[in-house]
Amino acid sequence: MIRILTVTILLLLVVPGCDKDNQPLIPYVYVSLQLYPDSMDFIPVGGYKYIDNEGYRGIVIYRLLPNEFSVYERCCPYDPEKTGARIIVDASTTTCTCPVCLSKFILYDGTPYGGPSPYSLMQYRWNYDGEVLYIYN
Repeated sequence: MIRILTVTILLLLVVPGCDKDNQPLIPYVYVSLQLYPDSMDFIPVGGYKYIDNEGYRGIVIYRLLPNEFSVYERCCPYDPEKTGARIIVDASTTTCTCPVCLSKFILYDGTPYGGPSPYSLMQYRWNYDGEVLYIYN
């Protein structure tokens, strides 16, 4: 009985859990933006826009439908401390890639589909009232 208890305790201490808490931590930066996505130079449906100087390493906004967006931190979630680990939208404009680790992500929902990263892109919250796109965390 003591032997089983000892083995159980050792397994609990040695075997790490497989949950989202193991995801590398992207430093928190307060974000609160108001943008006008229907202005002449903004985002068409299926298009994207980078917002520099916001978030930790910038923000990318992807417009799925006229009233639906996906908004992500540009910092790669695989190794956020690496210099240059900043996602770049691919020519297809439906995926993006980290030039450092070569992880690939789907812009529709931020999930990884190639490369070493098992982590999704960090999403920002958004609200669109038909005129103003509010982005926040």
